[in-house]
Amino acid sequence: MNMNSDDYRRYSIAHAKKSLLPRDCLRAFLVGGAISVIGQGFMYIYGNLLSMSEDIYMPLTSITVASIAIILTAFGVFDKIARFAGAGTLVPITGFANSVASPAIDSKAEGFVTGIGAKIFTVAGPVLLYGTLASSIYGVIYWGVTRCL
Repeated sequence: MNMNSDDYRRYSIAHAKKSLLPRDCLRAFLVGGAISVIGQGFMYIYGNLLSMSEDIYMPLTSITVASIAIILTAFGVFDKIARFAGAGTLVPITGFANSVASPAIDSKAEGFVTGIGAKIFTVAGPVLLYGTLASSIYGVIYWGVTRCL
């Protein structure tokens, strides 16, 4: 079958699953909100019920929520939630934890070095690289602007 780009575009549009935007947005909102409420619940438990200082309970909350996302990823539950909620699971800490854990779990049969070690950051690596680079550039610009003022 020989197709040019216009034919392929028409073919893919005709065969693509139609998105129900209001439904998808509602699902993303509800699941993303639920993840945030769960995180807030851990902050309350650590800060108020266990009387931890903010220096302790803030990072502990992030670690807890990320750990839950990694465990759910390992058991295949996170992917089911993501299929239902779409972008709602991209609440930064859970989405990042999933993007690091998924390639590692998928490649564990290849060994620790050539599997997990080599592929753990295939998704998250560019985010780390360009995030670090951008923050460094913005930091230098900010420093330069504040020195001149």
